[in-house]
Amino acid sequence: MSTIKVEQVICSAGFTGSYTDDQKAIRDGACLDGLFYDDKPQTLGFRAIRQPGESVSVMLRLTDGLVAFGDCSAVQYSGAGGRDPLFLANDFIQLIEAQAISCLSGRPLTSFRELAGEFETVRMDDGRPLHTAVRYGVSQAILNAVAAAHRTLPCEVIADEYDQVLSERPVRIFCQSGDDRYLNADKMILKKADVLPHGLINNIPDKLGTKGEILLDYVKWLRDRIVHRRSNTDYQPDIHIDVYGTVGLIFNQDIPRIATYLDHLGKAAHPFAIRVECPLDAGSREAQCSALAELRTVLKSRGIAVEIVADEWCNTLEDIRYFADAGAADMIQVKTPDLGGIQNSIEAALYCKSKEIGVYLGGSGNETDTSARACVHVALATQPDQMLAKPGMGVDEGYMIMYNEMQRSLAILAANRRTE
Repeated sequence: MSTIKVEQVICSAGFTGSYTDDQKAIRDGACLDGLFYDDKPQTLGFRAIRQPGESVSVMLRLTDGLVAFGDCSAVQYSGAGGRDPLFLANDFIQLIEAQAISCLSGRPLTSFRELAGEFETVRMDDGRPLHTAVRYGVSQAILNAVAAAHRTLPCEVIADEYDQVLSERPVRIFCQSGDDRYLNADKMILKKADVLPHGLINNIPDKLGTKGEILLDYVKWLRDRIVHRRSNTDYQPDIHIDVYGTVGLIFNQDIPRIATYLDHLGKAAHPFAIRVECPLDAGSREAQCSALAELRTVLKSRGIAVEIVADEWCNTLEDIRYFADAGAADMIQVKTPDLGGIQNSIEAALYCKSKEIGVYLGGSGNETDTSARACVHVALATQPDQMLAKPGMGVDEGYMIMYNEMQRSLAILAANRRTE
């Protein structure tokens, strides 16, 4: 049993690898000028439609002198789809220090699951849970502290405490393009990303088209680009497009018409498999789950080879169980910052697998290198179908962080097996 304890909690404000955006204003057609949006924000807490993403680094100094790190951050579209509000670093540093000191100071680092679970139950004075970003960052720090105390990798801690078998091969990486969906797709093809390109289809006039024609043309271009530029036919990536509910908007939430349009996308993507994330937004958890389940049934009955991915209104561990139980999607995004403590992402991934639902260990470009590395260890221990390259939208940086952390860890695990 480890006798190493948490001696001190230190916090610092920082930036994320991307931005926080007012999704409602963008979906309603806000005017983009370079990186700036000129219209007024519509979501509570935003001073502008786009703001620099903020983070808080949580550092746990241990009694043996080591320091364990975790980063608090929220998703790009904070305050949308039932999520917690905008996360601003200076609003939370004192709260994080006070709550983390109270919960963790002097505690032996014997169990990540126990300590993270305990911090998850901390409540504000008004009875509300701590912001998801706070729980996310502190739980990463706890995971890394327990790993440091036991002189092991974080993924080994997770596998041991959740009775899982560590992956011996790389987890598939999904890259996201941001708005530069053409040049960044080239980067993905060059590096042979397993899944691409996300696309950020978050408005109708410029990205989807009033009849879906802009996205349809983009998928055809992407298919042809992969075929033309891949170095060999062994490279067969999946196409994964996030449409943020906009397809439902242009077809007035009519399920059969949405299914017909998805069929067109599927045929345009051939010979590559295609998934569409959040094809519609029904406005609440229950309505969203019901609508996606209905759409999935229609797609299957018509033999349409397009999978759907749940994201909006599927934010918490409870939500994910609800959608998985209903069979509402072929794949569910476990959007790590939205779930609070990273132990909830672990449990969500394992629950989806138990229900034979695809697992996308996701997150946001609006995270940090520290939170991204922590998620690699979750992936190695839970073996999802794919994990998001993050942070940022530039492809190269996020892909490098995730890929290199995974390869380092796999090499260490392989070396450990050789010496056993």
